[in-house]
Amino acid sequence: MVPEADFTSYYGRPIVKAAPWERDIAYYLFTGGVAAGSSLLAGGADLTDRPGLRRAGRIGSLVALLLSVVALVHDLGKPSRFLNMLRVVKLTSPMSVGTWILSLHAPFAGLASAAELVGMLPARWQRGPVRLLLRLGRPAGLVGAVTAPPLAAYTAVLLSDTATPAWHSAYEELPFVFCGSAAAASGGWAMATAPVAEAGPARAFAVGGAAVELLMAHRMESSMGLSAETLHTGKAGTLIRASKVLTAAGAAGALLGGRSRLLSVVSGTALMAGSLCTRLGVYEAGLASANDPKYTVVPQRERVERGEQVRYQG
Repeated sequence: MVPEADFTSYYGRPIVKAAPWERDIAYYLFTGGVAAGSSLLAGGADLTDRPGLRRAGRIGSLVALLLSVVALVHDLGKPSRFLNMLRVVKLTSPMSVGTWILSLHAPFAGLASAAELVGMLPARWQRGPVRLLLRLGRPAGLVGAVTAPPLAAYTAVLLSDTATPAWHSAYEELPFVFCGSAAAASGGWAMATAPVAEAGPARAFAVGGAAVELLMAHRMESSMGLSAETLHTGKAGTLIRASKVLTAAGAAGALLGGRSRLLSVVSGTALMAGSLCTRLGVYEAGLASANDPKYTVVPQRERVERGEQVRYQG
């Protein structure tokens, strides 16, 4: 009798090469989501006459966009590499499409944020070009809001389009997890910074985003197969557990806190921290799955035994 073969690889080395991204990209996954959600909230606040919420959303979007640019440029090494990606449009490449989404969203969101900052100046300074900038604030903000959902979702597509086992096996649910996480984080930012009387939409946005994130994360873990182990062990496991606790606690605070300023700040901070832990946890889980050959070999053998394609066709 020949014993059943066990999975292995040459000298136990990884079969799949881990993504070359540094942790800067994990932070970009978070700041990009906050920028997108904040732009969406600011656009809605502008249309419903909530100036305090609009200001919080636009400033949050500006800060998150600046941090996103810093993270991207640091990972790429120099700004010209980002500009080089704009030389072509490749619809089959999530990275190419994502670069263009960011390039379309950022100028309009930045213009709206600049108009918001200029609007805080004394009235005697709001003349000439400054007045024109103020008039451009609403249309620019609405374009930023329209382009926000693709910005929140494309990073999940970017991860799941790789050969990294934990990311690729989550391709169906990961966009929903990231969009929910973006809504929870940006809603949390607005809860913490906007006037309490105007923050009702932000609370609803945060609670809805948190619910989507938690539900889809649970479904994702159930559908990933063996690679779901990476979400429960090691550094990724610690981050994902913290994410669930912080997100659930923040959502509960948003529901029960009502018009309490202190509880709004605490709950909003918890939601933002939970979203950051989600992004970092998913990032770490992907690296762990790429470094252990069993997450590549075992699922392949299981598909062969079921008579399915060895390679994903998704």
